Amino acid sequence: MSIKADARHLYLQVIDQLKRDIEVGRYKEKEKLPSEFELSKRLGVSRATLREALRLLEEENIVTRRHGVGTFVNPKPVFSAGIEHLKSVTEMIASAGKTPGTQYLSTELIEASEEDKNRFAPFEIDTLAKIERVRTADGDPVVYCIDNILEHLIPIEKIHNQASIFQVLEDYGSKHVNYTVTHIEPVGYHELISPVLGCQPDQPMLLLKQMHYTDSDEPVLYSCNYFRADVFSFYVIRKRM
Repeated sequence: MSIKADARHLYLQVIDQLKRDIEVGRYKEKEKLPSEFELSKRLGVSRATLREALRLLEEENIVTRRHGVGTFVNPKPVFSAGIEHLKSVTEMIASAGKTPGTQYLSTELIEASEEDKNRFAPFEIDTLAKIERVRTADGDPVVYCIDNILEHLIPIEKIHNQASIFQVLEDYGSKHVNYTVTHIEPVGYHELISPVLGCQPDQPMLLLKQMHYTDSDEPVLYSCNYFRADVFSFYVIRKRM
């Protein structure tokens, strides 16, 4: 199965061929690809060309290269969402046809840092309610959530009764989250969170740092959510102004 010559760069043709092979099931999810020697011979290209193609496929999160082990096909993300639409994690999981679940790890009151006080201004705060949870889809851990909420808006003793923090804020704090300011960061291995989510040492996560506001611009919730990058993908629709 050698690459047929056309006007494009050879590594682009290799990328297209490998994508087709993955799409039709020649190389399955989580399966190790043939060695570089075998694959370059099969495709009729140099190993340098193959390596460039694999590098770009890794940037697209289609494959993962593990040093000294090999190259593996990544599973397709189960959840894909435009981040311009604000949804709770519960809604995201349910919209993909999965059953959302919650594992509560800790709930406590913490002293607000100077950074916290700046985030929640103009409210003057001394303490915050901190909640750590693992969100599951059909029982599989997919998101690690750390939520910091204004203490007076949420009854700590009732937090375990509902999965959605948004719903708790509405039911007990009479606050409706209207929008969020979100920062997305790719993160590597985390010694606490990665094992909880079942991530491999070289498997990245997507960290969404979000400050949530009501329709009257009140800051009510700051969250750090670690998403498994092999399960979630996010996109943004951009328009010319």
